[in-house]
Amino acid sequence: MLKILVVDDDPNILELVSIQLTQAGYAVQKASNGFEALEIIEMDYPDLVVVDVMMPGMDGYTLTRKIRSTTDIPVLLLTAKGELADKEKGFLSGSDDYVVKPFEPKELQFRINAILRRYDKAVDAFIQAGPLNINRQSYEVLVGNKILLLPLKEFELLSVLASRLNTVFTRDILLERVWGYDYEGDEQTLNVHIKRVREKLQKLTPNVKIATVRGVGYKLEVLE
Repeated sequence: MLKILVVDDDPNILELVSIQLTQAGYAVQKASNGFEALEIIEMDYPDLVVVDVMMPGMDGYTLTRKIRSTTDIPVLLLTAKGELADKEKGFLSGSDDYVVKPFEPKELQFRINAILRRYDKAVDAFIQAGPLNINRQSYEVLVGNKILLLPLKEFELLSVLASRLNTVFTRDILLERVWGYDYEGDEQTLNVHIKRVREKLQKLTPNVKIATVRGVGYKLEVLE
């Protein structure tokens, strides 16, 4: 499950954002200030950090610079300021996006998913999941000398699942990452593609399977 660290000195905002992201299928870590956030990052590397700009002791811009000076963790800034100069300061500090309070919960989720999707595209061109080797350049899936060629959406779906073994991806996240956040279809499309990839994987190797996490989504498992 993808981990998101939320940093805000306002306990109400911290709880609100945490609940929303937990419901979206993320594992949420919480910090009430920049110093606490840096300690959490050092101990347990999150996939993304949501940072409030106006915090005492260490503001969000400073925290963002510190995060980006030593890691490649993406950062999304939350702030009550919407002026162009403030946005510029946020991006210059190294943030990936900027959301102005008050914000629609869905907008925050869309922007987080879009950032994570961009970072997924920067992953190595080759993904290994047990005996499965995925070549994102040639769009081939290999097990030993067996080659599987999948339609594009099926290939992208398998690549997302294989990029983080045993990580549960929610249905919404999979739809947004493979079909785009503006996709207007329904979950049946995802169900059909999951079924097709499962059937093809089973023929290729019995050691890799897509598991259903009821009420949440799917994850890729490598069996012993």
